[in-house]
Amino acid sequence: MSAIETIEKGGITSATGFSAAGITAGLKPSGAKDLAVLCSDRLATAAGTFTKNVVCAPPVTVCKGKLEASEGIARAIVVNSGQANAATGVEGTQNALRTADEAARILGEEAKHVLVASTGVIGRQINMEKMVAGISEACKQMSPDGGDDAAKAIMTTDLIDKQIAYKVKLSSGTVIVGGMSKGSGMIHPNMATMLGFVTSDAAVESGTWSKIVKEASQKSFNQITVDGDTSTNDCLIALTNGASEVVADTQEDLNLLTETVTKCCQHLAKAIARDGEGATVLLEIKVSGAASDEDACLVARTVAGSSLVKSAVFGRDPNWGRIAAAAGRAGVDFDESELDIFLGPHQMMQSGQPVEYDTEAASKYMVDASKGEYMSGEDSVIITVSIGGGSGSGTAWGCDLSYDYVKINAEYTT
Repeated sequence: MSAIETIEKGGITSATGFSAAGITAGLKPSGAKDLAVLCSDRLATAAGTFTKNVVCAPPVTVCKGKLEASEGIARAIVVNSGQANAATGVEGTQNALRTADEAARILGEEAKHVLVASTGVIGRQINMEKMVAGISEACKQMSPDGGDDAAKAIMTTDLIDKQIAYKVKLSSGTVIVGGMSKGSGMIHPNMATMLGFVTSDAAVESGTWSKIVKEASQKSFNQITVDGDTSTNDCLIALTNGASEVVADTQEDLNLLTETVTKCCQHLAKAIARDGEGATVLLEIKVSGAASDEDACLVARTVAGSSLVKSAVFGRDPNWGRIAAAAGRAGVDFDESELDIFLGPHQMMQSGQPVEYDTEAASKYMVDASKGEYMSGEDSVIITVSIGGGSGSGTAWGCDLSYDYVKINAEYTT
């Protein structure tokens, strides 16, 4: 039996000591849930990765400052959808700080231990009267069963909420890692995700937890793309509170915990890619034979992000030339004579040369994927690329590019 097991219907509050709520505060014109609060019953070790976009939203700047001021300690996170609180100037920063202050006051906590995140339309100020009233109500409603509502409250153009949880047996006991995320468009992360949150009840030293979160982010959220647009608000925030009283300090335990956090982040990242605006399939690009894992990941991400590859997949056109071209422009040096390409089980290129394959069968492979059950694995189009004899390998995820993507984004603010 695997040391890591999926928790049925698990999510962001599966780990011991975490509560959450998701409510309608009136921040979205649709009347949908739009405000979430996530809270640990004790101070937790915290780590985050954030967007590198120069147009950086005030919640991101505020979170970075709080994590530094608290030396990586936090207790709660307040997340709103509807307004991104980005490109909102001094007022936006004041609103982000006030959001944390209000939650801290209600929770009886220091403001530096409350983090904030926002998602939605850029350039619009948050209605703070509704925000403050919403925080009060959400804090009243928090419970260990509130994860589902919280996951729904952070959605924007997402079609489904995204949650997962795992339990892993370490040498001195079992710990739980759970998470939730949102994202569907403006997805091309750089050191983070759109909005992602992870919780754990393991006891982990702060510096070690930061390394775990960074590695997990690099192998998950940093390897997805929907449209090539890096958001102003991208962030991954992870809290581990030690409530299980299981200390992760041996190398074996830390390796297992890292694997579990990475597995959690990869599930959430893949769910974002599969839920890409207008998407009909999940794209999984596997690259091997590179000089390093970093090179392989770069090639995989370049292929996953190619508009031509994505368009061909939507059209169920097995145009392997676009795959070869994308791999070749990734900025990784390799010998074209060693390039192999597969679309699912169909080999299209071997040692840099085209090979005969059944075009209709290859097209049907993509058609069948579009009919597969959501996030079942059967809804994935897998492209396998080998670029040589090196030991480096990497995977990236994306989605096809459909007519609906343009329609959704053409009408986003109206």
